[in-house]
Amino acid sequence: MTDSSVREFKMPDVGEGLTEAEILKWYVQPGDTVTDGQVVCEVETAKAAVELPIPYDGVVRELHFPEGTTVDVGTSIIAVAVGDGAAAAAEPVQEAVAEEPKPEGRQPVLVGYGVSTSSTKRRPRKGTEAPAAAQAPSAAIQAELNGHGPAAPAAPAAPTAPAAPVTGDRPLAKPPVRKLAKDLGVDLATVVPSGPDGIITREDVHAAVAAPEPAQTAAPRSEPAAPAPSPSAPTSYDTTRETRIPVKGVRKATAAAMVGSAFTAPHVTEFVTVDVTRTMKLVEELKQDKEYTGLRVNPLLLIAKALLVAIKRNPDINASWDEAAQEIVVKHYVNLGIAAATPRGLIVPNIKDAHAQTLPQLAGSLGELVSTAREGKTSPAAMQGGTVTITNVGVFGVDTGTPILNPGESAILAVGAIKLQPWVHKGKVKPRQVTTLALSFDHRLVDGELGSKVLADVAAVLEQPKRLISWA
Repeated sequence: MTDSSVREFKMPDVGEGLTEAEILKWYVQPGDTVTDGQVVCEVETAKAAVELPIPYDGVVRELHFPEGTTVDVGTSIIAVAVGDGAAAAAEPVQEAVAEEPKPEGRQPVLVGYGVSTSSTKRRPRKGTEAPAAAQAPSAAIQAELNGHGPAAPAAPAAPTAPAAPVTGDRPLAKPPVRKLAKDLGVDLATVVPSGPDGIITREDVHAAVAAPEPAQTAAPRSEPAAPAPSPSAPTSYDTTRETRIPVKGVRKATAAAMVGSAFTAPHVTEFVTVDVTRTMKLVEELKQDKEYTGLRVNPLLLIAKALLVAIKRNPDINASWDEAAQEIVVKHYVNLGIAAATPRGLIVPNIKDAHAQTLPQLAGSLGELVSTAREGKTSPAAMQGGTVTITNVGVFGVDTGTPILNPGESAILAVGAIKLQPWVHKGKVKPRQVTTLALSFDHRLVDGELGSKVLADVAAVLEQPKRLISWA
């Protein structure tokens, strides 16, 4: 069998700029016949679980990785014998497995999931060799940064190794970090990076400013290397008293996003407690309406509509902060995010152009969004481009909270539990359906007046649902 009779299917970029994915489940085994478009495995990226179809006919020759393995994008995960080689694939001849053709850059392998023509820098994975063509000119620098070879842990001066070669390459840093360095008068070529893949972080820039002299940076920079033996400490612990859960996939991405949001956007949270008795009565009436037969009708539907009405009355709340351009970007559309708890962690899919949907259409969109999330079938595209978000903590019996903004958004509304409480209604204390709303917003682009108006409008609509007509 010739090399051309074996095709190597590589891990595709199923999102935007994703660099790795975990193989959750294989649907085929060596010797199985596959056809073009057949789903061969399910993988989990930092955004969602995705099924991967094979792009050609043949017989499975080899699965390169077992379930539970995290694989870099562009790495071959399955070998398939095609054409004349398919018949010979059943023979247990290990040396017949073809060597992977030299890649000429990442190519799109799934319909609808394009990839960038530029190379994506990824950290080398232990036990996995990166394809030769994927090595950037700074491969030697990356090897130094990632500590390849048994001698790496023993060399305390290793973190300073990139300082010399960096002069030949453009330092790796995101636009906000470059701007920070420019404002502080720091030459990025002299900064020792600590981020993944040799990326310079804000902390690196501040550390460079704090250093009294460049010559003295070697001594303080070598201090972080002292605790190098510490990674071996977690290997021994009492399994009967502790359980360690690897942080990866959606949970890992969520953690990173929340940390970034919390320490980037200055959060402000305001609260309002409101009588929603009339809204609850309207929910019951809509459930009996034939137009809503088969649709999910609940308080969240009217809360979502109330927020959309409030945004229409206060459009500046629907915006984002462009750090690189130092601009506020006001969106003339609303992609309404709904935070959903799933077995794989918290995800926030959004309803595209929710502002243009009627109440029945919004009910249908909400029902589809929730069902898809519970099944773990939410696509990466469904979680991109959100503008504002609703998180319903009331389903857990919680009164309210101080939600963290979804990255790139300006506001998030938390809805607390709806409970019967004593309330002054028409001059008398009566049991009424009451809830507490909390609105967190980015104080860089939303001031107290605007945030207060939006929250007050949402509360006003829920207190008097007829405003859905008069204000819409």
